[in-house]
Amino acid sequence: MTTSATTLPPTEVAALRDRVAGRVLARGDLPDGGPTAAEVVAAHSTLVTHDPDIAVLAATEADVVEAVRFAALHGLQVRAHATGHGAASPIADGLVLGTGDLAGVEVDPETRIARISAGTRWKAVVEAGAAHGLAPVTGSSTGVGVVGYTLGGGFGPLTRSHGLTTDWVRGFRVVLADGSVVEANPVDEPELYWALRGGKGGLGVVTRVDVELVPLRTLYAGALTFDAPHIEDVLRGWVDWTATAPDDVTTSVVILALPDLPFLPEHLRGRTVLNLRFAYPGDATEGERLAAPLRELAPVLADAVGEIPAAAVGSIHADPEDPGPSWVFGAGLRAVDGEFLDRFLADLGPGSGAPFLGLELRHVGAAGARDVDGGSAAGGRTAGFLVTLLGLDPSRVPDMIDAAAAFSRWSQPWAATETNINFLPGPWTDETLARAWSPETAARLASARSAYDPAGLFAWRV
Repeated sequence: MTTSATTLPPTEVAALRDRVAGRVLARGDLPDGGPTAAEVVAAHSTLVTHDPDIAVLAATEADVVEAVRFAALHGLQVRAHATGHGAASPIADGLVLGTGDLAGVEVDPETRIARISAGTRWKAVVEAGAAHGLAPVTGSSTGVGVVGYTLGGGFGPLTRSHGLTTDWVRGFRVVLADGSVVEANPVDEPELYWALRGGKGGLGVVTRVDVELVPLRTLYAGALTFDAPHIEDVLRGWVDWTATAPDDVTTSVVILALPDLPFLPEHLRGRTVLNLRFAYPGDATEGERLAAPLRELAPVLADAVGEIPAAAVGSIHADPEDPGPSWVFGAGLRAVDGEFLDRFLADLGPGSGAPFLGLELRHVGAAGARDVDGGSAAGGRTAGFLVTLLGLDPSRVPDMIDAAAAFSRWSQPWAATETNINFLPGPWTDETLARAWSPETAARLASARSAYDPAGLFAWRV
């Protein structure tokens, strides 16, 4: 599929515009006062610049069907785009299908099912569920799109107590490569349903996902902040604590080398700190008891752990939502011990000169390690921890690449057999994707992609 928009007959592009309710922008179009094709499908990381042949911003499911059929007719690969959070490498050709205008959520409080349209962000689902005392099992950031995140599996701040986000999916509505629309659930298209629960892409364009919500009004949750002199003691103490951590408590730590910028709280500007995140979906009294050993690890610079509304789940990690330059590396670890921490701190920790702003370790396992009845394609369940290295300085990207490669080499004794696809650094290659799923799951996914997209219309590797 190599056709360029520059060779597409203008009359057919015009006819596509007439058939869709949303916008159609070909490369080179300069709308009067409006964004270009590249601008309307911009990646969340400003280090990645897209320049597709053509962009279709769908306003309806029928627009998605038209775009898919147009792409198939003209040999253009299709990539779906909602918020751009998953983009790790530039798109230089093909048709990008923007779903951001296909946003909306409907909650049935009786069945606890949320019917979520393709371009919806988690914040809207959180708010819709909260009106009924319900909550989605979501990720750390509520600014991320529902569909892209969920298709990868979804490890969030309730992973140990509630499992992966995709474990709560009850059905999908999908536009296939031939332009047909199907429902995928345990009864209808069960193999497609299995594959979409963690298989990420190459299967179709999801226009709606049905997610079961959980009864949850409050959490005992938040973050403890420790100053630089206590980072090593807290990190080692936390790792020791995770060995016997309750299954219904999910925690993570992140070491942050914070810049001196005015939008940061004054007591954090220019500091290197460790944030220890804590989430317990139970009452405050028990939560306080469970968190007590962590509070005692060292003097606390800031204590923001307490009872919060479930709708405030995004405040636990407090991930920034605005686009900006970011380079991210992720990996799964089977376990973490003192020897691992020795090398981790020496190579990447405070004073090492490492190029990263953030070093994160998430404790997973428990409910997240157990697959659902009937199975799913979600990878990463064999990991006990997930590690993320985050850098923001564009000038140091080559250093980040080198440091991440060195980490991959020396951390092999602790590596899990799988790294969840949402944490796998791009650009994805056959070698890196071999770490996303078990060989059995990867083979079954390949078969499903061949069955549902035999011509490879849907490009899904980032």
